[in-house]
Amino acid sequence: MSDLRDLYQEVILDHNRAPRNFGKLENANREAEGHNPLCGDRVRVSLHVEGDRIEGIAFQGSGCAISTASASLMTEALKGRTVEEARRLFHGFHDLLTAGGDADGLGKLAVFAGVREYPIRIKCATLAWHAVQAALDQQDHPVSTE
Repeated sequence: MSDLRDLYQEVILDHNRAPRNFGKLENANREAEGHNPLCGDRVRVSLHVEGDRIEGIAFQGSGCAISTASASLMTEALKGRTVEEARRLFHGFHDLLTAGGDADGLGKLAVFAGVREYPIRIKCATLAWHAVQAALDQQDHPVSTE
C-alpha cells in the first residue's frame, strides 16, 4: 500500500509543480470563482461550452498543492465531456472524498482518495470542482467552501 500511496503523492506533486490547463481561456463563455477562506485558496475556472460539451477548460489562481493539483487533474478529466458527464464526475469525486465512495470511473482522480483521511483538506480538493458547477449553472457570485 505504501508504494501506491507514494505514486499518488507523486502525481499530486507533479500536477502542483506543473499544472495542466493553467491560465486564461480566451474563448470562455462560462466562468466562476471559488474561495476557501479557511486556507486562502482561490480559483477562477473558465469553460468553453459548445452545445452540451465542454470544449475548453482552464483555471487560474493560487492555493495549496492539493487545491492546485485537483484543479489541474479536473481540467484534464472534464475537457471533451458533456455537461452531464461532468456533473456525474463531480458527484463521484465528491463521494470519494466525503462518503468513502469507490474510485471506479474516476481514472487519475483516484489519487485523491487519501484526502478523506484529512477532512480539513477535502475543501482544498473540491474547491475547483464547486467552481465548475457554478460555471455550468452560470452563477454570478463566487462560491465558497464555507
